Amino acid sequence: MNFGSIIEEKLKNVFDKFNHQGQFDSFYELASGHINDTYFIKSRVKPNFILQRINDKVFKDVPGMIKNKIKISHHIQKKLNHLNKDELKRRVLTFVYTKDGSTYFKDDYGCFWNMTIFIEDSKTFEIVENEDIAYEAGKLFGDFLKHTDDFNVSDLVEAIPNFHKMSYRYSIFDEAISNSNKVRLEKSFPYINIVNELKNEMHILENMTNMGLFKLRVTHNDTKISNALFDNENKGLCVIDTDTVMPGIVLFDFGDAIRTICNNATEDETNLDKVSFNFNYYYAYKNGFLETLGNSLSETEINHLPLGVKTTIFIMALRFLTDYLLGDVYYKTGYPEHNLNRAKNQFKLIESFTEKMKSI
Repeated sequence: MNFGSIIEEKLKNVFDKFNHQGQFDSFYELASGHINDTYFIKSRVKPNFILQRINDKVFKDVPGMIKNKIKISHHIQKKLNHLNKDELKRRVLTFVYTKDGSTYFKDDYGCFWNMTIFIEDSKTFEIVENEDIAYEAGKLFGDFLKHTDDFNVSDLVEAIPNFHKMSYRYSIFDEAISNSNKVRLEKSFPYINIVNELKNEMHILENMTNMGLFKLRVTHNDTKISNALFDNENKGLCVIDTDTVMPGIVLFDFGDAIRTICNNATEDETNLDKVSFNFNYYYAYKNGFLETLGNSLSETEINHLPLGVKTTIFIMALRFLTDYLLGDVYYKTGYPEHNLNRAKNQFKLIESFTEKMKSI
């Protein structure tokens, strides 16, 4: 039995643990995520499904994290109860429980699995193709935050503690420098200097949060463009991949969306000449975002949106660089320099963003 057949048998076994009317036909892996293993399961009778193995090395409280996702889906479903049943399933993630009524299945190896119904006639983008898509993405993520604005954040667990806490990121970074091998450390020197130069500026949002100047909200925390589903006419449909939903501030959700939407290249691009910040997409996304969410934001939040962008890009650069120094223990990589190249990409994006912000 070859490796593909072993995986298929494993997936069939897990698939059969969930309470659905489907019949396993085939599968393929969705490889866009850095953390979890996610599979499209084609059923002989619709609907099709998304089956996901959760990385419990990243998510220390997997049951709590899955409860977060389901609570938020139920909350948004209530907000959209004016839609018919079929349309509601296209606008909000629908989770499938196991046959024994659990929100997840834990296999014999201790791996956690959860399942959602696949949303048909939908698509995602890795790179934004025009301003209309950026605008629609802004409306979609703005809607997500608006629909959850009245949710009690104390009802959510912190899926990944200290996720956007800059002081924590710097402490891990310092440890990585101390423990890194010589080769990786030498290759990282130019970027270590950048990290040190930006240290004070990159702590501003954390300091303001500690002072209570930003509202603590339900935030998605992974608002990259590939986590927005669009219909066949490129209209925003549904926010997906809600693993990192937890209490946070709006600036990082805005910033992470801009980070991926306004990079003229993918975050894995190694030709840094292609990496530049697209301000037309920035304004398009911002317009859609504020159109749906603007009345819910404070003047302080709105005024700090640009710093939210720069800080979020920096956090990703810092996380990629830290993981490279540690020997690639967090993100999936395809080759030895993958995380370093991702870090270089994000540092170049910060440079482009900063230059263009000064010009306006």
